[in-house]
Amino acid sequence: MSQQPDRDHYRMAVYVISVAAELSGMHPQTLRNYERVGLLCPARTQGGNRRYSEADIALLHRIATLVDSGMNLEGIRHVLTLENDVAQLRKEVQALREHVAHQRAARGELVPTRQVLSVFTRRSGFFGEQS
Repeated sequence: MSQQPDRDHYRMAVYVISVAAELSGMHPQTLRNYERVGLLCPARTQGGNRRYSEADIALLHRIATLVDSGMNLEGIRHVLTLENDVAQLRKEVQALREHVAHQRAARGELVPTRQVLSVFTRRSGFFGEQS
């Protein structure tokens, strides 16, 4: 079963700025300021009104945590960028692991070659190690 509907719901922009401010424990002007400096990018209605999603609220909580730790807005921008990069890289690593596992299964390789060699060399004392 896919988690796409939950993810779509999480990103659905439904909260007006006053509700988002209340949910995040911040003043609406703070949310506008975070948008102005590029930390946050809420959706907009056709009339130009901001709409915030659960993902935006979670981001505001993360920003608040970083502010409480004494970090300035530029530092927060760097942290958020790095966190996004790490999340993307983790997705890529997982996709590569799945690809490698699929390739190994297609070749009939049950145990990775590196693991077999590692066990063999330890047992045989090939590198001067004792078992």
